[in-house]
Amino acid sequence: MSNARVHAGCLACELADGRRPLPGGRVAEHGGWVVEHAVGPLGVGTLVVKPVRHVLHVADLDESESAALGPLLRRVSAAVTELVRPEQVYVCLWSHAGGEPGHIHFVVQPVRRADMERFDAFGPALQGAMFAEDERPDPAAVEEFCARVRPLLGSAQDEVMSSYRLPDGSAK
Repeated sequence: MSNARVHAGCLACELADGRRPLPGGRVAEHGGWVVEHAVGPLGVGTLVVKPVRHVLHVADLDESESAALGPLLRRVSAAVTELVRPEQVYVCLWSHAGGEPGHIHFVVQPVRRADMERFDAFGPALQGAMFAEDERPDPAAVEEFCARVRPLLGSAQDEVMSSYRLPDGSAK
């Protein structure tokens, strides 16, 4: 991510640009999107899919970003499923920082039965409980997960780019 694209004070931009530590580093970049491991307390294997450029609203995505998003989310969800074998994979959009619109990012979170039992919750309540506890994943475990997921997403660029067409029907 070039410095010209970094929005001052934006955690998502600063993580992508390397201004803040990011365990596991960049996992993939495809179709205007970056995939990274989450830095919050949602557990090892939780990935974030966010636009390379600073975007506050889904409505502000350009055509190519919009076209790439669905196939990339499916691919990331499949990779997380393959490696973690969770009960479910949550995919949700988060875009508020301090109650103000922030850099949009889709959280791809593997949810294990043990997580639901430990917190006696599921869905948004589970995520809320995990944030309330604020137990961050071990950076070494995050690094190891990212090393395992990276090859599964390595060919995502070809798949994402070949899976959509421009409005006139031509391939991008």
